[in-house]
Amino acid sequence: MRPTAKFSISFGLVTIPVAAYNATDTSASVSFVRIHTADGGRVRNQPVCSLEGVEITPDEIGRGYKPGDGDTVVPLTDEDLDALPLPTAKTLTILAFVAGGDIDPLQMGKGYYLGIDSPAAAKPYVLLREAMERHQRVGLGKIALHGRETLAMIRPMEGALVMQVLLWPHQIRPMDGVLPERQAEVARNEVSAAEALMDSFGELSEDDLHDHYREALEEIVAAKLAHREPEFPAGEEQPAGEVMDLMAALQDSVRAAKRSRGEDEEDGARSGRSAKKSAAQKTAAQKSTAKKSTAKKSTAEKTTAAKAAAAKKSAAKKPAAAKKTAGRGGRRAG
Repeated sequence: MRPTAKFSISFGLVTIPVAAYNATDTSASVSFVRIHTADGGRVRNQPVCSLEGVEITPDEIGRGYKPGDGDTVVPLTDEDLDALPLPTAKTLTILAFVAGGDIDPLQMGKGYYLGIDSPAAAKPYVLLREAMERHQRVGLGKIALHGRETLAMIRPMEGALVMQVLLWPHQIRPMDGVLPERQAEVARNEVSAAEALMDSFGELSEDDLHDHYREALEEIVAAKLAHREPEFPAGEEQPAGEVMDLMAALQDSVRAAKRSRGEDEEDGARSGRSAKKSAAQKTAAQKSTAKKSTAKKSTAEKTTAAKAAAAKKSAAKKPAAAKKTAGRGGRRAG
């Protein structure tokens, strides 16, 4: 990788010579060329002089600056720009250290990897990186890149320093007309349902970080070249239309997210096992109750039979005793 710029980081009285490398590659993204729809010819941007009306070569193109709203343009040479009294032209001076969360994401622009530009820069480079890691802070400063001064943020990342170009605060547009005039009110249970839906999403997968649009576009191009219909994998159709029942939509979304990860099947199997276990326990309890009832009935029957036998025996003894008493009385009378 070739560096796009070289400068020094000023950290108090410590100077760290660094080289900046592009951290992003936009060439891998989908891009189109302009064509003439009648015959497919390329439509190019030709550099034409507005005064002469003729095409000019790249080495004839310079810089100019419009000082106002008029048509006046002041030519500027590389020598003019090099003579600007900017301390940030060759040095990124750190002005403050702040928490990373204090930076508005809207301000973040192009990213650069920063590497050391001399052996002597190794130790102060590591010192600044480790100090920011332990202090959990990022550095804010200013640097002149590509002919203009810009804010920049320096932060540690995976053992290296990374520079993020930041927009100036005045470059962030206000939100006039963005917010609705009347704020909608949501119930607490709706917020809870939305939080449950957030928890059901899980982590990003490798497939989520894949550029499916580029693949689909390449399939269309390949199909046109081969004079065939494009072939796309069948995907799940997404619901469309206005949501009328917010709670129902949230609950359905949670169930859909669980189904996509196979959790519903596991829950169903678990519920089935629980139902079977509950039914088995219920059957066992019924059998146990029936056994106890049978045992009680048997005991009661035995007790009743014993009482009946005892009563019969007692009844048999009484007549015998009466006869014996009567016999004794007769003998005394004679």
